[in-house]
Parts: sequence; structure tokens; C-alpha cells
Amino acid sequence: MVAKVAVQAAVYAIDRLYSYRIPEDCTVVPGMRVQVPFGSGNRRSEGMVAALEEGDGAELKWIERVLDDGPVLDAAGLRLAAFLRERYFCTFYDAVKAILPAGLWFQTVDRFAICPGCDWRTAIQRQPQAKAIMEQIEALGGEADYPWLRRQFPDEEMLQSALQYLLKKKLLRNDSEMLRRTRDKTERMASLAVSAEEAMEYANRRRKSAPVQAALLELLCTVGSGSTKDLCYFTGATTATLRRMESMGMIALEEVPVLRRVDIRPAHVEPVVLNEEQQQAYDGICAQWDRPDPGVALLYGVTGSGKTSVYVQLIHRCLARGKTAMLLVPEIALTPQLVSLFAGHFGDQVAILHSGLRVGERYDEWKRIRDGTARVVVGTRSAVFAPLQSPGLLILDEEQEHTYKSENSPRYHAREVAAYRGHHTGAMVLLGSATPSIETMYLAKVGKIGFYRLKNRYNGKNLPSVEIVDCKEELRRGNGTSISWPLEERIHETLQRGEQTILFLNRRGTSRYVACVECGEAPQCPRCSVHLTYHGANGRLMCHYCGHSEPLMVRCPRCGGPLKQMGTGTQKVEEELRQLLPDSEILRMDADTVSAVHSHEQLLERFEREKIPVMVGTQMVAKGLNFEHVTLVGVLDADMSLYVDNFRAAETTFSMITQVVGRAGRGALAGTAVIQTMTPQNAVITLAAAQDYDRFYEMEIAMRHLRGCPPFRDLLILTFSGVFADQVEEAARRFRALLDRGLQQMQVPAVLLGPAPASVAKVNNRYRYRLTLGVENSRAVRRMAAECMKAFSRDRQNRGVTVFADVNPYG
Repeated sequence: MVAKVAVQAAVYAIDRLYSYRIPEDCTVVPGMRVQVPFGSGNRRSEGMVAALEEGDGAELKWIERVLDDGPVLDAAGLRLAAFLRERYFCTFYDAVKAILPAGLWFQTVDRFAICPGCDWRTAIQRQPQAKAIMEQIEALGGEADYPWLRRQFPDEEMLQSALQYLLKKKLLRNDSEMLRRTRDKTERMASLAVSAEEAMEYANRRRKSAPVQAALLELLCTVGSGSTKDLCYFTGATTATLRRMESMGMIALEEVPVLRRVDIRPAHVEPVVLNEEQQQAYDGICAQWDRPDPGVALLYGVTGSGKTSVYVQLIHRCLARGKTAMLLVPEIALTPQLVSLFAGHFGDQVAILHSGLRVGERYDEWKRIRDGTARVVVGTRSAVFAPLQSPGLLILDEEQEHTYKSENSPRYHAREVAAYRGHHTGAMVLLGSATPSIETMYLAKVGKIGFYRLKNRYNGKNLPSVEIVDCKEELRRGNGTSISWPLEERIHETLQRGEQTILFLNRRGTSRYVACVECGEAPQCPRCSVHLTYHGANGRLMCHYCGHSEPLMVRCPRCGGPLKQMGTGTQKVEEELRQLLPDSEILRMDADTVSAVHSHEQLLERFEREKIPVMVGTQMVAKGLNFEHVTLVGVLDADMSLYVDNFRAAETTFSMITQVVGRAGRGALAGTAVIQTMTPQNAVITLAAAQDYDRFYEMEIAMRHLRGCPPFRDLLILTFSGVFADQVEEAARRFRALLDRGLQQMQVPAVLLGPAPASVAKVNNRYRYRLTLGVENSRAVRRMAAECMKAFSRDRQNRGVTVFADVNPYG
């Protein structure tokens, strides 16, 4: 038999299924990972077996090792990987790694050993570094792994060069091995190896001479079995005692797998009762669900209309039919409240999947889903790949959010992956939002997906009253802070009533940048074409693209003039609030405060439990959160995302403002919102303040049609990067020539623009240029673009320049 293997070491230009011979003593099935030799140097690489075929393959290389005990991907998972590869311009193995949890990944550890019989002291000439490496390896016993060598020789470039020299001279051999990132967790359990009567008889005889052994046996007679940790704790026994009793044949010890569970506190919930409007939407969705191919539906409801209650009832129906369900949310910050609510309704059947979990926790949740123990999955974008058994319902809440789009290969959109899985499994796909994406609403309007609407808030309350503040007027009146005087007044009023406030600013840090008041010099990142952001918490200037950090200088390094902070971030807002409200606690929630595992849950829990008066944060606080005592919401800079170079700028701004405003007045108390802007007459701002999505959609869809943007035409963005700007631009021009020829042969209507520098032209010392292709995203177009990318990568003129493709990106 011959195995068709997708090899991890194969780059996109040569990505295909490679054939390998299967050793007679190995059991290999599709979906298992193997170790194979790859390339002319036979470097060991990980691979995924995609298929088997007949044949002896006498001329083929052998599979060296089977890495899995059984398949980690079933046939549906392999088809999903093939779908990702074809649609998102990635390798088959990139798709596999996206589908599998990080705990299942292998990492290759290079181990170097001195070749037996070699006289390396004589063979090495004029290579002191190589000789030093060999001396260290010999002192260690003749072999050493790369991490150890790296610690001994910090100059990585020198180390790599010396190792290559030694390998080429056959003085060293590289015995690389693959290690799993996370192992299955086990717990040692003890149980009786004899009958309870015999154990009690022995315990009675040894009660005085061996009281600990007697106590241990008595406890096991009562409980049957238990972990050795607990048994030692309650009886005073030691591991030596346990081993002694095992050798006597009185007890049996074994390692039992245990799961690393996430601590979930179920909310106290009452049975869900839908109002008339919710019931109509529920009935309509169920009717569509009962079709042979239920397809996709949109649940469009204003903020606070009770979409989550509809989700809960639909999931109850799904489970009653013997199926499983998934609910995706756009932000990790939304999962604690939802998971607590869902645990109250569905108990231990709920599993959580998001990047905030530890690797072991996420892997064990994945195992619970795969074996069918967990039948309801709540998670963020990557949870769309969860191995649900017999999926029946896939829900994307806040489906318009950009976080559902991956920025790394494969650059998939969770909405498209969910639609693919729903189509191939017969599951219902439900998209929920108060501000649906223009593309989704267009599909609903033209009848390509189901459309169900909730027009009113569940509690019958009105939407929050909204006040728009003109920041130009604030500046004329001498207020240069982030908090306008009308907003400050509302915060004080809310505080006096014992209610809570949420303030939104989608920029972390203290200031956008600092600048010299004399010469205007503003510190830039040495590796990127952006200004450094000042962070007051650590007193440093930081780059949010590459991570570069440097201390803030007191004076301008160019002219010696004083430096002034320009712009505002969440840290600066927090400082201003502490001056305005010296006796009140302020909570900040952004990427700098939620970096630790589960820290977002702790912050939200504190905000709700301790009734902290004010929380300021980035987009983490903008959507999905439900706090009944929050009656005031402030949008500190409504213009921030409105004037960026992206066709979705208006949609993103409208959605963000609408969602933030919707956090107010969700309980019995009325809500108020204050929107601060430099352009109060802008239609996007006024329509968002009025919560009038329908008018905004009509305005935006006309603009999209005029500009030829989605949903009327797709945008394929090809990004080129390299160390030298002129080399990157020239390579992009050669690629454009390839595309031009391909489009002429296909004769499809298309618009090709560029190459032009990316909005951030340099990131981490690599210059970036882009081509923009406006065309229908058909299979034929993707095939042509993929062929161009592979031809480009094989062309020696383009060495040092990389290219990747992204369809309808958000940035």
C-alpha cells in the first residue's frame, strides 16, 4: 500500500500530496500523522495521511514513524482541510494545523550526535567555533539537543553556520525527534486487588503493627477506589506504602486519564419564556431547519431584543433531536457570561474553546467534544473547527465582527467555514446581529438566506437616549481632555444614583504618539513605518506591530526640545478619570490588562459583583455584555475608525457605535449614551445615534454598488513583502503581468490596481506592496491566482520576496 501524505515542510509553491511506502509493521489510515523524509536532504518532517492507494511503490521513500495511535481527523475533517486549502490559498498542512488544537501539535527538536569512528580533532581545520561545539557535545556524552547548544553559544548565526559545516563534513549527524506539545493528563488510582472480606481480615490482623496499611484498606473497602493523592492525604500513607501493598498483591495501581476542566460557575436560570416576537422568529427558523437542506438564516434584532433567549430554545430543540450545537462569539470577553448562562441551561454538556485557555485545557475540551461528552460548544473564531458529533445547529453571534476573519494563514472567515460545514452535515447555520454585515443583509434581502427580525427590546424598554457632543466646541471652550463636559456631568449623575458607566475607546496605551514642540520630530519604530505609542503604565514607547519598546526620553533627541503627548489611549483616559473621580474605583479592560489566562473573566466578574462605578476599555467592552446596572455609555472618539482606507470603514464605525450604545439600559433602568465626535453631522454618526440600521444599509449598499465592493464584487488582495523596497515593488509588477495574462485568457470582468505600498508600508524591517484584484471569487479565478502564486515563487528573480493572498480582508 502507498500513503498519500501532505507534508508540513512543503511550501505553497510545491504543496501537493506526496507518495510514501508503508512499512509492513505499521498500521496507517487516513487522518493519522506520520514522520517522513522529505526533499533531497531527506530532512525529517511531519505529514498527514490524506488517502491510501494500491501499489508497491518500490521507488518511493518509506514512512519512518507513525506519530498517532489513531486518526486525529476523520473523513469530514480531511475534506474540510481540502476546502480551506483551495479557498484560502494555504498549504494542506496549514489547514490541518488550524483544525487541530495546539495541544496535538508536534514540535521538532534537533538532536546532534558525533558520528562514530570520525576523527573530528584532525578533520576540523581553521574552524575554532566548530571545534568548540564538538568539545561541548563530547563532554556531554556524544550528543546534545539544539536548545542546549543555543544556550551555550548565544550567537545563533555562528552556531547555525558551524553546525552546517559539521554536518556537511559528516562529523555530526542530526537525529531530530518530534514531541507532542501536550500529553494526556493522567492520575494514579488505587483499588483493591482482593475481595473486600480478605482486605478487612488483613486490616484487622495488622491494625496495631501496620495501622496506616489497615486504614488504607478500610478506606478502599468503603470507597472502592480512589486517587493515590487523596488516599495518602486521608490515611497518612506514603507512595512507598502504596508500592509495598501493591507488591503484596493487596491493591492495584493504574494510571487513569483525567481531563483538565475549565472552572464554570453555572448561572441560576429560569426556564426561557419567549415573547410573541421571539416566538415568531423561533417558529420561522424551526420551519427552515426542518427542510432537507436548511442552509443559512439571519436573525436581525436590536440590541437587547433577546436573541440569546432564541438561541437557548433552538439549542434545546437541537439536543432533543440527538444533535450537537455550537455558538460562536467574536470576543473572549463575551464567553464568561454566555458560558455561565449556558452551563445553567445545559450543565456539563457545555465545552469552551478559545485562545485564552491553557493549551492543556483547550486540548481536553476538544477531546470531550470529539467523544460526544460535550454537546454544546461555546467559543471564539477557531471553535468553528470543533469536532462536533452529528452537528445540528451552528450559531454565529454578532456575525458582522472582523474578529471572525483570521489574519494568519489560512485566512478563513468563520462564517464561510460554518456555512460549508452546515451544507455538508445538514446543520442549520444561524447568523445573529443587531448590525448585520452589509454582505449578509444583502443575501437576506435578495432571498438567498432566511431572514427573521426582532424589532423591539425584550423588556419593552426604549433604546438608550443618545446625545452627540461636538468635540470642536469642547476645544473652543478650553476642554482638551478625553472627557467632554456633558459626558463628565452624566458620569457624576450616574455615580450619584449608584449606577455604572462604560466608556469605549478603541485604542490602548496612553497617547497615540509623542512629538517635539520645537521641531515636530515624533519617535518612529526603527523596524516599522509607524509612530511609537506611549504607555504610561511602564513609561515606554511601544510599537503595536512588531513589539519594539524603548524608554521615553525627556527631551527631543534631534533638537533637545520638550516632548508633548499627542492623542489619547485607554491608559490616559483612566488617568483622567482618576483625577475627575478621586474617590471612585476605575476599571480598565484592554489587551494590556487581560494578557493573563482567564484575567478577562476576573475583570468582568469584579465589575458586576463589586458594582465598580466606571469601566473604560477597547472593543472588548463594546458588544455582547449584559450588566443590568449599566445605564450610561460613552463613546470617546467615534471618528477613529471612520476615516481609514478600508471599504468597510463606515460599516465598522456604525456597528461599533450601535453595539456600544446598546450596552446601556439593558435592565429595569433606562439607558443613556454620549457620543463624542469631530464630525457630528456625518450621516454614519447620526444614523448610529438613532440606531437606524435600515437607513444606514440603504445608504451603504448604494455606495458599495457604485464602488464595485462586496457584495457586488470580491476583492482579492495580494501582499508582497521583502527586505528591499525596490525589489518588492519590481516583484509585484512581475506578478501583475502574470495576473494580466491569466485574466485575459479567462475573459472575466475584473479590475486590477497596483502595485502600491500597503497602508503600513514597513513592518518588522520588511517592506510591503499590494495588488488589488476586483473580481468574482469563483473557483476558476482562485485556481488561476494560485497558479500565478506558485509560478511567482518558483521564479529565481523573486527570491527574497514572499506573497500571500487574502479575500475581502478587514484591514
